[in-house]
Amino acid sequence: MQRFLMRAAQITNLIGQTALWLAGAGVVFMTIIIFLQVFVRYVLNSSLPWTEPGAVMVMGWFIFLGAAVGVREGYHLAFDVVLYFIPDRLKLVFFSISDLVVMAFAGGMVWYGIKLAVKTAGNKLPSLGISGAFDFAPLVVGGALIILFSLERLLRRAAGLPTARFGTDDDPNGGPGALRPVEAR
Repeated sequence: MQRFLMRAAQITNLIGQTALWLAGAGVVFMTIIIFLQVFVRYVLNSSLPWTEPGAVMVMGWFIFLGAAVGVREGYHLAFDVVLYFIPDRLKLVFFSISDLVVMAFAGGMVWYGIKLAVKTAGNKLPSLGISGAFDFAPLVVGGALIILFSLERLLRRAAGLPTARFGTDDDPNGGPGALRPVEAR
């Protein structure tokens, strides 16, 4: 099982790195959109109607993609204060509970994101000319990635492999985005 999970980690690492690059590109793209709107409005004394909803849509993408990568890298919410007072054996249980809670929340993101997308699919965003369902695509994709990365964390922990945890600098697997051990010291 460990061998399978190590191979799967290569795939999820690639997915995580891609999501991180897309999120970073989204921040740059949103900045360009906002700059363009400011330039057109204050220099050319005109307005571009698509810039605000376009920037908000791009912002949704980089927020949810970044959140998913944060889960994979161990930067999500956890029982940090409690961990100082419990024995090391129980820490792994608390890490797993935290991942399960995050996965359940992400399941709600996917479920309700799909429901919202279906309800708004017939609406057309006037300034962008696309379906209103596109507003909820980042919620669904981000939630699905969070589920994938949380499941990976749970399976790695169950197989005795290390998982990333906030505040660690070790990188035995090599490369950015690799999972780092901390929990089982």
